[in-house]
Amino acid sequence: MERATVEAFYRRYIDRCNAHAFGGLGEFVADDVRVNDVRVGLAGYIAGLEAMARAFPDFHWHLRHLLVDGSWIAAHFADTGTHRETGRGADVQEFALYRLADGRIAEMWGDLPEVEQLTG
Repeated sequence: MERATVEAFYRRYIDRCNAHAFGGLGEFVADDVRVNDVRVGLAGYIAGLEAMARAFPDFHWHLRHLLVDGSWIAAHFADTGTHRETGRGADVQEFALYRLADGRIAEMWGDLPEVEQLTG
């Protein structure tokens, strides 16, 4: 895929995530996706995002930097959200690395803290 095509693909993916329309991520994420070297599959990938959205109903990924090199994507975010139960705001930096295969995200590595760490 050409760089502009990959960038457009990734921006559509982030728009879908920010809409919390996770059920439609099969268009972007492989069925056997791996996260941080663990095979979680599409259902596990979606479940992780849904857990974040349940805890932070207004969670938003603000894409700050995007680098594309062939089938590799590196992204830097400033993430924000308000915890549903405590009202506590989260404002965290996130870095993620993705590898595409067959036009979808096959592998992802990231450093976003778990929901428990954001509310602790």
